[in-house]
Amino acid sequence: MTRTPSVPETVTIHVPFRLVKRGGRKEMQLPDGASSQSKMDNTLVKALARAFRWKRMLESGEFATIAELAEREGIAPSYMTRVLRLTLLAPDIVEAILDGKQGPEFTLAQVLESFPVEWAQQPAAIFLLKE
Repeated sequence: MTRTPSVPETVTIHVPFRLVKRGGRKEMQLPDGASSQSKMDNTLVKALARAFRWKRMLESGEFATIAELAEREGIAPSYMTRVLRLTLLAPDIVEAILDGKQGPEFTLAQVLESFPVEWAQQPAAIFLLKE
């Protein structure tokens, strides 16, 4: 007569992670060294898209001033000015944001504060790109 090994009724799995607030949402953050898929930050991507769209509208002459464009969009001119600064980000940083490879601490609120306009100084000042 053969005996089959007993199967436990309960299996416990421990997954180390922590919850962090990011852009007003809660997000699960894995420990360093854990593999995870890149996750695009929709808030950042939307802000980038708006910034480049607004820049194109201003450069084409469709709107003469930021105030005029802001009125049409229904937002404050000061906010529009801060978002328009995103067009000054280095191309590799824009690409990292679009690929979801920005650092976990990088949020729209953080980048709207201020950053150097020199592309070479931006990665160190803003965030470290994930490899």
